[in-house]
Amino acid sequence: MVHVLSSRTLLRPTDPERSRAFYGGQLGLCVHREFGTGPQRGTVYFLGGGFLELSGRSETPPDPSVRLWLQVKDVAAAQEELLAAGVEIARPPVREPWGLIEMWIADPDGTPIVLVEVPADHPMRYRPGI
Repeated sequence: MVHVLSSRTLLRPTDPERSRAFYGGQLGLCVHREFGTGPQRGTVYFLGGGFLELSGRSETPPDPSVRLWLQVKDVAAAQEELLAAGVEIARPPVREPWGLIEMWIADPDGTPIVLVEVPADHPMRYRPGI
């Protein structure tokens, strides 16, 4: 059995500076660490219990099947903050048939990002014995 100590999602943006401006500036993700120098440097952001690393450069955008799922406390408040930061909302918050409230945005390369609120009555909030 492999013992995983840490993990992260790795994106190779077509324009690293534009993507750093989006994730760090508009989304407001906190930087965990940076490595290297100049425009090709790598930046690792905190993503709740995980990390998002932007490093290297790609000539083509990521495959459209790649998506980021980010749980937030209040998706309506997140929508207001993102609109104020100039982020385009691809789909406003909707309560899905499975009970989660989801809002969709995309990064500068078109990578879909799903912001999710887990309502208080949702089964994901159930913690037996707690």
